Amino acid sequence: MAAFMRGVSRLVSAERSVFVTNRSGVVIESKRYVRGLRRKPVKVLFPENQAGKVVKPPPQPGVKAAAKPTERWEKSDPVKTRSQGESPQVNVVKDQLDGLRFERALPGDKRLSRLVSVARSRAVREHQGKILLEGRRLICDALQAGASPQTVFFSTVDRLRELPVDKLRRATLIKVKFEDIRMWSDLVAPQGVIAIFSRPDPARMNYSQTGQSVPLSLICDNIRDPGNLGTMLRSAAAAGCSKVLLTKGCVDIWEPKVLRAAMGAHFRLPVYPSLTWEDVEDHLPKAAIVHVADSGASLITETEENLPRKPGDYGWVSSRPNRKNTLHEEYDTDSDSDDEGISPPRVETKLYHESWARTAAALVIGGETHGLSHEAVRLAGSTDGHRLFIPVIPDVDSLNSAMAASVLLFEGRRQLLELLRTSGKKRHPDAERQRS
Repeated sequence: MAAFMRGVSRLVSAERSVFVTNRSGVVIESKRYVRGLRRKPVKVLFPENQAGKVVKPPPQPGVKAAAKPTERWEKSDPVKTRSQGESPQVNVVKDQLDGLRFERALPGDKRLSRLVSVARSRAVREHQGKILLEGRRLICDALQAGASPQTVFFSTVDRLRELPVDKLRRATLIKVKFEDIRMWSDLVAPQGVIAIFSRPDPARMNYSQTGQSVPLSLICDNIRDPGNLGTMLRSAAAAGCSKVLLTKGCVDIWEPKVLRAAMGAHFRLPVYPSLTWEDVEDHLPKAAIVHVADSGASLITETEENLPRKPGDYGWVSSRPNRKNTLHEEYDTDSDSDDEGISPPRVETKLYHESWARTAAALVIGGETHGLSHEAVRLAGSTDGHRLFIPVIPDVDSLNSAMAASVLLFEGRRQLLELLRTSGKKRHPDAERQRS
């Protein structure tokens, strides 16, 4: 009996192999065929005698129909997308904080990386009118000054509560993982909040120190180093300058390094970037006297014989670039001056602590690489300005542009406040407290 059953099984297996290999159109149901159906052969096309027709295979017994992609997505993810055409990675507004709605970024959300990359490019910043601010203090300063936020990324709800929530009504708020912020942050210790703002217009901002300012302006001429420019902006805000003007040769004021060095000075006084010298004159009061800063020399005495007699004696007023100092040449941009080889006009020299700020004044600080431009010296000569310098002891190099600007700006503030005191004019109480 056992031998008979073995013979029958061999015969059946041989017939099955014949039926499978023969192209007679007869298909034997087998486990292999069922496993093939589980691989979802959705459509079968018969090109012979039935071209253009699509025939779906009949449902097989015991085989469960495959779920539609939309059904699988709805079962696997409780958060439905806004439309069937959107990717599952698109966020949906889910939470609220004090009536303020915010989103939660799902895995794979690329908005943070895209916006940060855009905001870090100067060309894109100027073309799209966007800037990137990072950190609670800088974002708060921008909001208090009236800057318009577009998108705010934060890691925790507590970080969002640290900001003035009432000023974020029109912004898109997105909660992301701290690891994503740390990946795109420029800080060593990120604070967990990054914001994209519209590029501020200085004429429409509300600056807090307007009532404490003095009639003293700072003009930055070919400042190529972002650290120096940020420090100069911070010193100008601390000294109570009325405005800061930047020529086209300067580094962009919204560079991350400039923002870190300025410590919020961008939102404490008006800063006008990328100006021509005609625009610079239009932003100054009509009676303003323009002074230029020179690096000074090693002086043993302060007699008239030891004072330099012409601009360019000590390097900051030069007709050619200083080839020995190329530390920040990577920030170089094209300047609007084409007057190489032409001698600048004669400008009288004066020590920094002598009386020079007797009326509305402007101070021009040149970059350390190329020095002051000819236009700056001409403007000083046409307004009867002076070339100011800070004497240093022998064998010591001159101060850099940022430190010299700080010394001269605070000295100018002291002279202007002293002039107001002696003339009997009414002073602002905050300015008086700053002076004392």
